[in-house]
Parts: sequence; C-alpha cells; structure tokens
Amino acid sequence: MFGKRYDGRRVHSIDPIQCITPYIMKTRTDSMNMFEESIPCEPLDAFIKEKREEGWRLSYMHLIIAMVVRTMALRPRLNRFVMNGRIYTRPKIWVSFVVHENLRYDNDGTTVKLCFEGTEGLREICAKIDEAVERETTKHTEANATDKLAKLLTSVPGPIIRFAVNTLMWMDRHNIMPKAVIEASPFHTSMFLTNLRSLGINHVFHHVYEFGTTGIFVAIGKERRVPEVQGSSVGIGKHMGFGLVCDERFCDGLYFARSLKMMKKFLSDPHLLEAPLEKKVEDDK
Repeated sequence: MFGKRYDGRRVHSIDPIQCITPYIMKTRTDSMNMFEESIPCEPLDAFIKEKREEGWRLSYMHLIIAMVVRTMALRPRLNRFVMNGRIYTRPKIWVSFVVHENLRYDNDGTTVKLCFEGTEGLREICAKIDEAVERETTKHTEANATDKLAKLLTSVPGPIIRFAVNTLMWMDRHNIMPKAVIEASPFHTSMFLTNLRSLGINHVFHHVYEFGTTGIFVAIGKERRVPEVQGSSVGIGKHMGFGLVCDERFCDGLYFARSLKMMKKFLSDPHLLEAPLEKKVEDDK
C-alpha cells in the first residue's frame, strides 16, 4: 500500500471474521449475493401523480436513485468497498447509470456518474439527475470524461489496451490510481444502476465489476401484474421487478437485510425522501 486513497479511507474496526473474508473470497464475482424484490408501484405512481399536479415531473429512476442515496447516508456500511483484501469506506456517495439519447435506435448509451453528499433532499437529487441526462442526451454536447477515457484506451492495439488496463488495476490495488481516472471511471462508484424498465424487459442480476470499486449493482425491470393482499381480500396489483447484486465482503447479511427493509420503506412512502437529511451517519473508524 503506497498511501491514502482519493475515493475512500480504510476501515479498521472490523470483526475478525469479516476482516479475513476478503482473503478467502478474493474477487467480487466470488463474493456476489443476489437479492430480488417485487416493488409495489401504487405508492410510487400516487406520489409521481401528486408531484406532476404540482408541476414537478418525476420518474421511477429519480425515486430509485434518491432511495439509494438516502439509504447509504443512513446505512454507511453499504458505501464500502474491498480493494487488495482491505475494506474501505467512501467519503461521498457516487451513483453510475447509462443514458440513451434515443431508445428507438440501437445507438450506444453514455455512462453518467453523479456524486452526492448524502444529505440532499429529493428535489436536489432530481435536479442533479435531470441536468446530467439533459446534458448527455443533447447531440451537440461533447464527450464526457468517461467517454474520453474509453476512447483513449480503445485508440491503441488490443495488447496495449490489455497492458494499460492491467496497469490501472495494479495501481488501484496499491492506492496510486490517478484521481482523474477515478473521477472518470463509472466503475469506481457506490452503486451502478441499470434501468431495464425503459427497454421494456424484466430486471436481471447484473454482475459487479472486477475493475473499479463497484460493490452494489441494482437493476429495475418492467412492471407486471401480480396477485397481492388488498385488505381482507386478494387482488391484482402492479409491481416493478428489482434485482440487486452485492459484494458480501464489506458488511454482514443482517446489515444488508435491515438496509433492504429501509429501501422498501422509502419506496412505500416516497414523501420520506423529500426533506434534506440534517446529517448523514458516519461510518466506523
């Protein structure tokens, strides 16, 4: 280890079993846990309709990202990552997702990474998302930092690309990855989100990448009609598919389970996300 990381600090107060786990399960693909939920759409639809009448246009994407930001602000162990067998916690919350200029054509999307303090209210989070989406879907906008980095790497022959990527991964393991690369890389993020609902297909269980620090990958899928208990009877309700894949090495199953309950609570009542958070919970030392 050659120094401190720009995107995280090492966590020392860790249970001995958890401390040794990254040396047993050495990769993220070896450590993936998969969770699946069926999210009721009625509370989301009612909230979106209420805000539309106030002149504020929202989508499921806005609410999912806001839910993740608020949950990580209150459950900071979710915002950890493993690098070279050691566990780190991030100072801020980063969210990556793909934006398509037009879904009618098979053109490539652009990956966006947004940074949040964790105390933002829903309106501030939505404004930041809308600004990024508008910027990236405007045709005359020049390539962002992520696209420029990808173009640079792919402008050379394959063996050199392989050498460059391996060199960057080595630098990442030893905490000497350049700040500019970390900021441009969508894979150095708290959570990566894919919105398959916009493509008209169901959610998937997406792998977490070995390159970078991504520890949580969320996929939302198209809505479907499913049986549900409605009072004293059984009816049919609209539900959205929700798939989550996480690296289990940086916090235990109980912590993940309670965090998932908190996520569901926010999605069952999005009004809880409106007010800014006075102070986020700090991670262990």
